[in-house]
Amino acid sequence: MKYKSLMAHSKWLISFGVFLFICGLAGYLSNPEKAISALIMGSLFGGLSVLWGFLLGKGMGFAKWAALATALLLCVAFSWRSYMSWQAFADGEPKAFAASLITLMLIGSVATVYRLLAKK
Repeated sequence: MKYKSLMAHSKWLISFGVFLFICGLAGYLSNPEKAISALIMGSLFGGLSVLWGFLLGKGMGFAKWAALATALLLCVAFSWRSYMSWQAFADGEPKAFAASLITLMLIGSVATVYRLLAKK
């Protein structure tokens, strides 16, 4: 992998990790009694993404594939959670913010998969 591409992926993954953490924190702050999982998921997977970004920046190529596997896992998890949240919202529960936030995290995960697979 070329150095320029390596550093671009590294920066993207670190930014994605910070994005996940901020989304998790926002989800938690919107409903602290029930949204502890948002903080845990944002922190855990945000931290993993930052770790993959740092390792990739150090030239460890396996981190790209670990990041890709992580992002794909997040796509599956956020797809399911997004669907469930929008269904709850459609049934009258006040879940618009949570559903929107999870959908935003899904879009970020899909963008990360695309970024890691795209030929530059």
